[in-house]
Amino acid sequence: MWVRVATFEGGDTARLDQLMAERMSSGEMPQPEGMSSAIVLDDTGAKKRKFLAFFDSRDALEAAEAGFEQMGDTIPEEIRGKRTTVHYYDVVIYDGAVEAAKAARVSLLEGSPESIAAAVDKTRDETLPKVRGIAGNVGAIALADRENGRVSIITLWDSADSMRTSSEEADRLRKRTADMSDQKIAHVALYDVAMAQTLAGARA
Repeated sequence: MWVRVATFEGGDTARLDQLMAERMSSGEMPQPEGMSSAIVLDDTGAKKRKFLAFFDSRDALEAAEAGFEQMGDTIPEEIRGKRTTVHYYDVVIYDGAVEAAKAARVSLLEGSPESIAAAVDKTRDETLPKVRGIAGNVGAIALADRENGRVSIITLWDSADSMRTSSEEADRLRKRTADMSDQKIAHVALYDVAMAQTLAGARA
């Protein structure tokens, strides 16, 4: 599985949500072929939004890129915001009831490219079961940038309150994972989950 992560700044999120809902219900915004799910993360304080589109393969993701570009052209920048980055990642963990998520914590770990395999193994085998056992956790996703030695760990929560309550345990697990895999913690950010969608249905 692969994911396309597009980051936007500014825009009118309320109008964008309404526009996307209308276009999806009318069929004007068809789901790209090979896309299995999508998540939208909001950082309202910083006026940033991340669109994560998950695909069965990298080939399917790359084939859909032109459609994403065309889709962006049909939405005015004052509504969608300014796109600042687009990245592709290998999805190495995708676990839980993603559609139940209302909040997300994103932790970025950095190290050498050679440290990626160990980081993924430690996260999957040791960190994931502990995270999934925390009250309020509904899922976890890990994204690997193997070329640059980066792993993004996204933990999903049933509420912002659950996410905040878990912060102490999350800090401990994050540090332990970084230490075991010879990586450093580069960044941690908190988001609202504005939308979660799979082939089977949608929640917004």
